[in-house]
Amino acid sequence: MIGPGSLGAFAAGSRLFATGAADSSFQVALDWAGSVLGAGVPVVDADALPPETLSVAISLYGSTTALGEQLPGGDEPRRVVHALERRLGRKAGAVVALNLAAENALLPVITAALLGVPLVDGDGTGRVFPLIEQTTFTLGGVAATPLELAGPTGDLVGLDTEPDRVEELARPLVLALGGWALAACYPMPAGVLSRVLVPGTVSRLLAAGVPGAPRSLAAPYGVRTLCRGRITEVGGSTGYGRDLSAPSLPSLPSSIVVQESEGLGRLVRLEAHNEIVLALADGAVAAMAPDQICMISALDGVVVDVDKAYPGLEVEVMVVRAAPAWHTGRGRALGGLRAFGVPL
Repeated sequence: MIGPGSLGAFAAGSRLFATGAADSSFQVALDWAGSVLGAGVPVVDADALPPETLSVAISLYGSTTALGEQLPGGDEPRRVVHALERRLGRKAGAVVALNLAAENALLPVITAALLGVPLVDGDGTGRVFPLIEQTTFTLGGVAATPLELAGPTGDLVGLDTEPDRVEELARPLVLALGGWALAACYPMPAGVLSRVLVPGTVSRLLAAGVPGAPRSLAAPYGVRTLCRGRITEVGGSTGYGRDLSAPSLPSLPSSIVVQESEGLGRLVRLEAHNEIVLALADGAVAAMAPDQICMISALDGVVVDVDKAYPGLEVEVMVVRAAPAWHTGRGRALGGLRAFGVPL
């Protein structure tokens, strides 16, 4: 159960390895959740639901910054799920998170509270990927479509297309909707969901967010520290030392160099395409996608986004092991280096 007494712990757990989260939008989502939570939202295992129960994945689509600036009307969760129900001719009986990072952990809780349905204990990635098709649901043969988008200005948009066309079609639509939208996608029976989700991740965040709990609780398949040190160089499209008024794409390559402050004193180079996807220690591969590579600030223990990195910052570089499904041939093809444009 996520109730008034545990919402804070769940929210704290959701930020332990979250990249791309903006403080303003996270606070909007947290306040929104607190206002609708009531007595709480039940958290259930997928295999505890009747197998035919329709489950719907919920996710923020678009910019977290836009969510903090273009505030939700409050009815987006009901509108988006009801639109998908009308399309399918069935009522949703459960909500599942697409991923559980920051706002994306709270929006499914809000949706479950407003609809009066349980939240499934698990998610569709076990970490965060930038594209909506980069999920264990896709690896399990479940399509993201039909998909519905609800914008903050009252608009609804439905998509029913091939899985590899969703991003191409949805990104321009989300910009027109106000920069962000709530997505209801990957509709499937609970019997299928129990086969394709990363299980137990909601419970893990609840435990990891308790004050004093180890950060490793939020990493279901293990986490290791690659190095501790000081950022000495930042280059590429991170935003540091760049004219921010000049047009650029978030997927342009960028690099961050960390001088290890203990042990072997290695130079660790972090290569990023939207997120850090490759770590080289003195030129040797030390970690790579699909595992998640994070920089944790030594100042406050918060994840440092690539575009917030700057020389002189003390960081701990941590590697969160991805779910086993990502370490298969199909998983690496969908979420590994080549999926980010790195031919290695």
